[in-house]
Amino acid sequence: MQSPSPDALDLKLLHALQVDGRAPFSRIAEILGVSDQTVARRFRKLRTTAGLRIVGMTDESLLGRQSWIVRLRCTPDVAEQLATALARRPDTSHVDLISGGTEVLCAMGARSRQDRDELLFDRLQRTPQVISVSAHCLLHTFYGGPLGWLDKTQALEPDQEAALRLPYSEPVAAPIALEGADEALLAVLRRDGRVTFSELQTSTGQSESAVKRRLERLRSTGILYFKVQHDRESLGHGISAMLWLTAAPSALDTAGRKLAEHHEVRFAGATTGQANLLATVATSSTSELYTYLSKKIGGLDGVQAVETALTLRHVKQLTYEPSR
Repeated sequence: MQSPSPDALDLKLLHALQVDGRAPFSRIAEILGVSDQTVARRFRKLRTTAGLRIVGMTDESLLGRQSWIVRLRCTPDVAEQLATALARRPDTSHVDLISGGTEVLCAMGARSRQDRDELLFDRLQRTPQVISVSAHCLLHTFYGGPLGWLDKTQALEPDQEAALRLPYSEPVAAPIALEGADEALLAVLRRDGRVTFSELQTSTGQSESAVKRRLERLRSTGILYFKVQHDRESLGHGISAMLWLTAAPSALDTAGRKLAEHHEVRFAGATTGQANLLATVATSSTSELYTYLSKKIGGLDGVQAVETALTLRHVKQLTYEPSR
């Protein structure tokens, strides 16, 4: 039996968590005009019906790290096994099975050139069932990172969103160096962004004051942000697709910015390669995807070609959980 779709209050709660993933239930309840118990009950329900999770993410660009999108074409018998192995790596954030189960798409943020080369030029190239490997460096993000699709729902009123949004400090020069204690804190938050301060203390061996100080610094500089992970089908978006667009160089920036405004777009970025724009989109049906491609994508000036691949399964989203 299909789970009931989230109602208006659920969407407000999800949007609130997108704005501040660690906001106390009491604060969210005050802003939404409901009780603490209602927020807690809705949160528990969404965890069950929509797979709701809040996870900590890092802005790799601020840490001086490159982000890569890797496309792997392989034989059908090894695709799922390869995707699972990539999902277990700590340097991958997303792993999808696409194109009839013969292609794996992986987003990775290598911490060093050695780690990048070891994966791209050694392990993957030496895997017999891998037919081809193409790696595309992410040059610019038009939509994604701290911005998520829930921001596009505008479920919250502007004043409600403003009341939840944390103030950020002045921009700092990249790259920002992390200490070992920072890395330990981030490792815990990647598994659960709403983990309590006492649990953070226990997991990292740091004092409460140190945990709070480091957490505030990581958030205020923009290194750490939080993502709302959920089952897209439960929100009426059962079709996910990857778009590889080729835009004329003179039209790349304009096309990317227009693409980011599309309601269907979850992520949009400029990459290296012949197809220089990448987007992930979600729609309710294949007919809606067709309309989107023919109308909105077809109306983008300067876009010369587009390749579309349906996402068959999300093997890893932000944090690894074995697929069921």
